[in-house]
Amino acid sequence: MTHKKPPHGFDAKPVLDLIASIEADLQRLKGLVEEQLEKFDPANPHNKTPDGKLTEEGAECCYRMFDEGKSRYTVSQQMKISFAAATHRFNSWRKLGGSKRTKTLLG
Repeated sequence: MTHKKPPHGFDAKPVLDLIASIEADLQRLKGLVEEQLEKFDPANPHNKTPDGKLTEEGAECCYRMFDEGKSRYTVSQQMKISFAAATHRFNSWRKLGGSKRTKTLLG
């Protein structure tokens, strides 16, 4: 006995087009968020408190520089902090998982 498949009354093309449209929108949104994550300025005055300590944004800025492979010396020079402070932030960055850590938003 041969079994014939019943004819499909379902057209998959509109569903596939909708999925492609949603994926394109998600990629666009991802690009917008990634742009926000990448922008940081080591010289931004919001990176330090009035007494010269780093704010949370300042610490994140240091971490992002380490993510890029910058040395502790470079971070200390660009952030205008001591080498000891840059070393402290480097050790904190490593404890948080290094470049695999969860990044926080700046600004």
